[in-house]
Order: sequence, then structure tokens, then C-alpha cells
Amino acid sequence: MAGNARIVSLVPSTTESVCALGAAARLVGCTRYCTEPAAALQRVARVGGTKNPSREAIAALRPDLVLANAEENRAEDLDWLATRFPLLVQTPCTVDAAVAALRELGAVIGCDGAATQFADRIEATAAALRSATAPGPAPRVFYAVWSKPWMGANASTFVHDVLALCGAANVCADAGARYPVVDVADLVARGADVVLLPDEPWVFDEVQRDRLAAARTFGSARLLLCSGRDFCWHGVHMAVGLPRAARLLSG
Repeated sequence: MAGNARIVSLVPSTTESVCALGAAARLVGCTRYCTEPAAALQRVARVGGTKNPSREAIAALRPDLVLANAEENRAEDLDWLATRFPLLVQTPCTVDAAVAALRELGAVIGCDGAATQFADRIEATAAALRSATAPGPAPRVFYAVWSKPWMGANASTFVHDVLALCGAANVCADAGARYPVVDVADLVARGADVVLLPDEPWVFDEVQRDRLAAARTFGSARLLLCSGRDFCWHGVHMAVGLPRAARLLSG
């Protein structure tokens, strides 16, 4: 892709990757949820949210490439964009697929070398995690995607693959829906050892954790606050996110 290509990213983790790979100067638009790296994004136009981007704002930026995700962005917006601009839709549901997507992104925006360095590093981390054998049974984990109602993630999600890579057993793995509404009593009956409370998309904090612990909402399960990015963001963030997720679950 030409060095002066104009890029619009509708995916926060991909926005971070574009900048980390060396193409920040070509990023002309992103969503209001794109926050990293903060300094590089100060000059970048905001085009709305991931679920409700302004098509007119995107068109006004005259992008040579729009980056999207079929899970984070609506199908109707992707269809509209695809008829007007070059569109790269990446929706990895496993760590391996996310590494392949990172290599593809690097090739498309002309940053192959940087993408290869990140991808190789992430692959090495993943290989090390797969070869690590923790003593005893795998901890049974409920990853709380949402509260009111409580929602988890099944085996077809990126969250699940990160949990498995880190040696955890996802108690919602066999759910029919990708992000099932769950009954807390059922989670307790399934023997959840750990409940992960991320800071996005639902923002769990210490007050909520302590309230849940005091009420013994999840029985005797350990309640751990965590970074949602470490379990949900693909792209370059995996280089730091995967090791952090593994350390949290091994503690």
C-alpha cells in the first residue's frame, strides 16, 4: 500500500496495532473507543462508535483503507463501506488466527517487518504457554463479559481461546450462544473456581468486586479484577496481554 494511504480503523485493538507497526501518520480516522496510543491519536478524527460509526464522517475522510471487525462492527455498516472503500475485515476467534491477522495487516499497510517481529514474539509466548504444565486440575473460570444480566463467553470466542491457552477451563464453553446469558446458581453448581471481572465492556471495579464477595454471589469462587484488553484484544496487544493473563490465572 502506498506510503500516503489514508486509513480509518473501526476497531480499538487494530488502531493500536496500526500505530505500533509504524503507520500512525496514515491513520486519519478512528472510533471514540480507540484510546491507545493516546498521544498518537490526539490528531486523529473520531468517526463515532464501533456500533454506530458516522458513515458520512468516514466518507469525508476519503480513506484508502477501512479496517473493521465483523463482531465489533455492524453488518449493515460493513456492507455500506464495502461498496465504497477498500475494506479489510478481520475477526479472529483464536490466538493463532489473531497472529495470522496481524501478519496480514502488516502486509496490507506495508509494515511487514514490524508485524513479523510482533507475530514471532506472540507465537513464542503462545508456544511457551502451551508447553507449560501446571500441577493439578485446570481452574474452572467464569469470564464475566457483562452484568445485568450476567453474560459469559462460549468456546467459539477469542476470550475462550485465551483462557484455554492460559491453562483455564471455561465454564461456559459448551453454551449455545457465543455470549450466553448465565444463571449464577448454575455457575456455582458447575464449580467455578475463579470469576474474572474485566474493566470492559462492563466496567467492573473494586467496589463491585467487594460487594459480590461479601454477598457470596459466586459461592467460594475467587473474584479477580482483570484487564479486558488482555483477554479480548487481538493484534500487538497480545504481546503483553497474554503473559499478563497467564500470570493472573496462575496466581
